[in-house]
Amino acid sequence: MRRLLLASFILTAAACGEDLRYTINWPSGLSLGEGQLTQRKTEAGALESTLKLEAAVPGFPFAEQYRSLASASFCSAEFERDLTRGKHKSREKTTFDAAKGSARRATAGGGSSELATGACARDALAYLYFLRREVAQGRVPSAQKVYAGAAYEVRVEFKGTYPVRIGEGREDADLLLMTVKGPKSDFSFELWLARDAARAPLVIRAPLPIGALSMELVR
Repeated sequence: MRRLLLASFILTAAACGEDLRYTINWPSGLSLGEGQLTQRKTEAGALESTLKLEAAVPGFPFAEQYRSLASASFCSAEFERDLTRGKHKSREKTTFDAAKGSARRATAGGGSSELATGACARDALAYLYFLRREVAQGRVPSAQKVYAGAAYEVRVEFKGTYPVRIGEGREDADLLLMTVKGPKSDFSFELWLARDAARAPLVIRAPLPIGALSMELVR
């Protein structure tokens, strides 16, 4: 499940003002839960995006919420996450300081830590805005660090254009292979982007011990 959640950060918007809804599916195709991605421009001109995930895993309540605040260049200012995984609950906020090239992570329990970043650090959601813009302009981003609590090295490979099933139909999509490596994570997953100007995420597939779970856009 954790891999699917890290992968789900790729479901971010490239344009201002989006409300995308997804189903989280078992390998059999049965629905496990749902996700919602929204994005808007604030009055101050910043990009605010949120991702909400809920899944009905038997005996394991699961809900996650993420919020990102970034500049028009996708440089992060704030990143928040609120997690419920079984009996475990956590909340934290990361505040980025571009001038110092650092970020401060603070948890609801009072803990804090400092991370070294660049002048334009990207949290997971801000990176995904950036990724979609780059692909729309015919470019594949070079490997770089992405921040979601810890720092993760993210590498992207374009694998070609193929039809992918969406609901009862099929649609041509660009397939990206995403490789994520962090302090306790090292895995790859598939991201399928629509062939439209916004490069809307259609499907992600993440390998898990129970099978390849997927998130699919609801048309």
